[in-house]
Amino acid sequence: MSAVLLAIFIASALGGIVHASQGMGAGYFPNTPLITHEGRRVQFYDDLVAGKVVAINFIFTSCSDSCPAETARLVRVQEELGDRVGKDVFMYSISIDPEYDTPEVLKAYREKFAIKPGWTFLTGDEDDIIILRKRLGLYMEEIQNDDGDHNLTFIVGNDRTGKWVKRSPFDNPKVIAKLIGYDLFDGQILRKNAKSYADAPDVPDFSTGEYLFRTRCESCHTIGGGEKRLGPDLLGVTERRDAAWLARWIKEPDKMLEEGDPAATEMFLQYQEIAMPNFRLKKEEVGALIEYLENESLRIRG
Repeated sequence: MSAVLLAIFIASALGGIVHASQGMGAGYFPNTPLITHEGRRVQFYDDLVAGKVVAINFIFTSCSDSCPAETARLVRVQEELGDRVGKDVFMYSISIDPEYDTPEVLKAYREKFAIKPGWTFLTGDEDDIIILRKRLGLYMEEIQNDDGDHNLTFIVGNDRTGKWVKRSPFDNPKVIAKLIGYDLFDGQILRKNAKSYADAPDVPDFSTGEYLFRTRCESCHTIGGGEKRLGPDLLGVTERRDAAWLARWIKEPDKMLEEGDPAATEMFLQYQEIAMPNFRLKKEEVGALIEYLENESLRIRG
């Protein structure tokens, strides 16, 4: 493993930011040829990364597992960063299934999530993209298989300073936005409404169900907050839906859609044809999430 990748992996493990070695930059990143969702041909380093602060992840639009939720989560990061995206911060999603993900498909995918300018989706040659993923430390040989599983970790960095760090896209969107929009700038941009450590609130003690909702569901759903464009409000969902149906829907929504379940199909068509992700939750995690949905609905209704 190179010194640069070792630094990145250490940063990921510690949840912090490190300065990469002098080898980072034009001498390290490949100039992989890519095509944007608008059909424009670009080179990875020269056109997308050089001199910029960037966030990069890899997805494929036919994914029925975590990619839709990952995209929805990063939409919230873009909302937190506001109009800075496309100006001093740039977001890139690169397809790992370029044979299917043509520029037209990527453009339609962006429209489903109402993604704003400054976040570019890209495709290219599959072998070139694998090399790029390996160079970024976002390729794990042991999880590549015919089902399209891939490393969900994404990477953010400042090419000017050589700071790079890997993070989970399911982290708190505000925390990710702070990392990209402020921490990577080394204090050159003052954080709005910054508070001292003395005024910082205590870390909340979430139950398993609430943690799962906040990290997996909240980007697409509310509980008593009204419908969101990406998914229905879940207030009282445990009363509206049969218990066995709801548990299975949370556990294996992709299989229910494949089977043509009427309720699952109706929601799929109603909400932009964005598939409910299969998070590979364990039985006890499904139970904890359902318990949280029920208790939170009771709390809200008083």
